[in-house]
Amino acid sequence: MTAQKPGLHPRNRHRSRYDMKALCLSCPQLQDFIVQTPAGEPSVNFADPLAVKTLNKALLAHFYGVTHWDIPEGFLCPPVPGRADYVHHLADLLAEGNEGVVPQQATILDIGTGANLIYPLIGAHEYQWRFTGSEIGAEAFASAQAIINGNPGLTRSIRLRRQKDAGSIFNGIIHKNEQYDATMCNPPFHDSAAAAREGSERKRRNLGQAEDAALNFGGQQHELWCEGGEVAFILRMIEESKPFGRQVKWFTTLVSRGDNLPPLYRALTEAGAVKVVKKEMAQGQKQSRFIAWSFMENNKRRK
Repeated sequence: MTAQKPGLHPRNRHRSRYDMKALCLSCPQLQDFIVQTPAGEPSVNFADPLAVKTLNKALLAHFYGVTHWDIPEGFLCPPVPGRADYVHHLADLLAEGNEGVVPQQATILDIGTGANLIYPLIGAHEYQWRFTGSEIGAEAFASAQAIINGNPGLTRSIRLRRQKDAGSIFNGIIHKNEQYDATMCNPPFHDSAAAAREGSERKRRNLGQAEDAALNFGGQQHELWCEGGEVAFILRMIEESKPFGRQVKWFTTLVSRGDNLPPLYRALTEAGAVKVVKKEMAQGQKQSRFIAWSFMENNKRRK
């Protein structure tokens, strides 16, 4: 019996330990990064950025049929199991307004889709959802577009839009008369470049890396920090969501720390959200959650 990873969603494909042999078959490059654990199990060195990126390539190829995936050096390399959990819990939320059935062909807006395009790749494969991904950075946008172009079929389910205004989230991205079932977002966590560096240092020390080691999960400025940090970013998102309240059924965003929730709940009340939901998630010891809000009284799926 393969060991289960505690806390992950029942539909998450990553609940069991990685089958390294199967992953190497899906992505032969991974073989170069296989190491033995003290217990004699095959694994990868999670302190090596290239090993982590190649593991991601293998996971996306093996579980999600993504034959071409790459990100430029220094960009955020997402932990796939946790990202998949957000998609599955969002699917449950959408099912609640669809007689308990996860809707196929739901339309999802991924705010800050990133160079890695992770949420659209998982959601398009698992639920045949259609995604619009917004991105502010030129290099990240080009990387995400290269992933779409490199995988047959993705051009039908994923499109990208460039956010030209650094101060906007939905403005300029949601067009007039467009409808979305939900939005997703993994907001920048830190409130300054210094705080982001300190977080990176902490991660490096925890992994036992040398002082000059590259960070395994990487990240560009706009991926890791913004003025005021996560709370300020989500408060701006709440404020900006109001005018689009009739075009979007559920606005959602990850919230990394539970003690960030009270000011967000206050802002949602002030904004006039008629429904607010919190979905708790866990991956081993790591606790996470996303919040969802709606301005629609009747959240039934459109026919």
